[in-house]
Amino acid sequence: MNEELSGQNQKYRTTHQRTVILEEIQKLNTHPTADEVYEMVRKRLPRISLGTVYRNLEILSTCGLIQKIGPVSTQMRFDGNPRNHYHLRCIYCGRVEDAPIKTTDTIEQEVRAASDYTILGHRLEFIGVCPACRKKMNMIPQGNHKKGGRRNGSSSDRVHNQEW
Repeated sequence: MNEELSGQNQKYRTTHQRTVILEEIQKLNTHPTADEVYEMVRKRLPRISLGTVYRNLEILSTCGLIQKIGPVSTQMRFDGNPRNHYHLRCIYCGRVEDAPIKTTDTIEQEVRAASDYTILGHRLEFIGVCPACRKKMNMIPQGNHKKGGRRNGSSSDRVHNQEW
């Protein structure tokens, strides 16, 4: 593996460990913590250290091959999809996954027109309760995306009125 990765005025060799870490992250649409990546990678590389995983995650992020997400919780999460996309985050268990909708650059155009900033991009995260936590708590889903129906009232009314 004599390929090189570039990031922030520095070049990095493409090592076997880096390749395995990237492959493991890219298999998921959830966004694991460094500890979770370490556990996944250890199945293929049993002698890898947690420090090596952390260093390689930083390098892969610097090179634009993965995204760092967070930290909203106590641990940084990593996304194997570096393209612009939206996320869903569970307020109970902290699970983060890709939102199943297309991105829009309309919001960037609006902010560009309303501010003096040079807009380079945006990140959007929806917060809510994942299906697993909702099931544990016997919560009723607030809408079924498969049926396409909407209930009356804003989403903020439903969130603030829900007993959790």
